[in-house]
Amino acid sequence: MSAKFIGAGSPLVDILGPVDDAFVESVGGEKGGMIMVDHLQLDEIINALPSKKVAPGGSASNTLIGLMKLGESGAFLGKVGTDERGNYFVNAFEKSGGSTHAFKSCEQTPTGTCISLVTPDTQRTLRTHLGAAAALTVDEVSKADFEGCTHAHLEGYMLFNYDLVIKTLHAAKEAGCTVSLDLAAFEVVQANSEVLAEILDQYVDMVFANEDEAKAWCDSDDPQVALDSLSKYCDVVAVKLGPEGAWVRKADETVFVNSYKVEAVDTTGAGDLWASGFLYGLYNDYGLEKSAKLGAKTGSEVVQIMGAVIPEAGWDRIKTFLNEL
Repeated sequence: MSAKFIGAGSPLVDILGPVDDAFVESVGGEKGGMIMVDHLQLDEIINALPSKKVAPGGSASNTLIGLMKLGESGAFLGKVGTDERGNYFVNAFEKSGGSTHAFKSCEQTPTGTCISLVTPDTQRTLRTHLGAAAALTVDEVSKADFEGCTHAHLEGYMLFNYDLVIKTLHAAKEAGCTVSLDLAAFEVVQANSEVLAEILDQYVDMVFANEDEAKAWCDSDDPQVALDSLSKYCDVVAVKLGPEGAWVRKADETVFVNSYKVEAVDTTGAGDLWASGFLYGLYNDYGLEKSAKLGAKTGSEVVQIMGAVIPEAGWDRIKTFLNEL
């Protein structure tokens, strides 16, 4: 089965926990960032959480599920374990209408898990154990995974495995896909500074960055600087500023779009769902500004709930908004 959109990245089960700042300080690292942990560290943090919620996650998967909720066909390239969490993830993706033809699995390694520590200011701090997601090999990825697809959306976390991301990008291009890349986290940009420009230039048609990732890229707080710099490599660039809106550029057209003011409780999935709305708009000929407005709308809905799974009432509001665009 083919699909219009295919995501590539880490299929993760999200463990969402509301915590205070002291809890975040106790696990180390910068607030708002993402740090890889081993299985023992993961279990220690999960066991210490005062309360938790489980949901399907992973950056590219969130974007794909959003696209499918908007009515597009989708698939996902990634690896899960043959365990309870793996079954949960694949079933959730399939129930959302997705094709599972590009999923890979392994018996030896558990399914990847991401803990999202959500503080009262709605900031999320991530601790990730990739598990089976990191066991995806270069030999398992081929043009066949992408055949029949129009667009491939990759999450920046794949950049931590250079050979795998190059094989994935090459296979997507070989199958005729356009490609978007979400830079994912400022740590991703910092860690891959030596190769990122080359990857953007050679393979990526659209790049999405939030304010932290944009600053890590160009060492400037001015989003226009990042927009100009990234535009040298990609046809479409989005620099998202959270509640302050977003700058988007396609060729010679540059647009600023305000965010929609809502009562935010958790920023998990905000950028992922922004990408869902934006990609849907672009590939359905809404134009740059309307596509960015739809991205702002889908992003605004997800921050009002814990996790990245927008409830049906939220999707009803999004579809009403879409009909009025």
